[in-house]
Formats: sequence, C-alpha cells, structure tokens
Amino acid sequence: MSDLCEVVITAPDPDWLLAFTRKLVERHLCSAAHNFAPIQSVYRWNDQVNERQEGRASLHTRTELVADIVRLAEQEHPYQVPSISTRPINGGNPTYLQWIRDETKPASPDTATGGSSTAT
Repeated sequence: MSDLCEVVITAPDPDWLLAFTRKLVERHLCSAAHNFAPIQSVYRWNDQVNERQEGRASLHTRTELVADIVRLAEQEHPYQVPSISTRPINGGNPTYLQWIRDETKPASPDTATGGSSTAT
C-alpha cells in the first residue's frame, strides 16, 4: 500500500472549501490542495435525485492522515455526510512525492484539533 494518496472532497460552497483546504495545509494535514469550482454534481440523497453546483478539492497527503482529515471535515463540513474519498499515489516525480512527505506531519493525537505536534 502506498504511503501517499490523493483525497477528493466536495462542498456546496467553493469559498468554504477553499478556506477549509487552507486550514488543512496550515496544519500539515496535506501538502497541497487543488480547488476546482464550479463543478456540477448529480447525486441521490434521501431518495431524491439532486443537482447542484459545488466546489471540489484534490489534496495530496500521507495515507495515515486521512482519518484526521475526515474527522475535521465531520466537525466542520456543511454536509451531514461529507463526500471524501481517496486514491493511492503509486508513482510520479520522486522529488514531488518526497515534498508531500516533507510538508505533512506523521499522524499524532493533536493533529486534527490543531494542537502542536511533537513530530518534527
């Protein structure tokens, strides 16, 4: 299993999503966030088909940090069930992949709450 992954997250408000992904980068939960807006989503919720414009972000991070990202999203995301999924990063520019590792911190108990990490 790859130690790196891409996390895809959507939200109804692209500005909220941009601020949220900035927070993730500031907390070293991801090295980068690529925000796309608008996207047109079609989905089923509560037995109804819905269409809406949303924002979508692609995050580059360590696989071990996904649970912290999900936990923070569950606390702050405007949706009852945030759309968050991952794709493994199995290759690429070795220098870029090392940069992702260097810009993210290993998971710690304080990571998701914004506390200081003892990891260096």
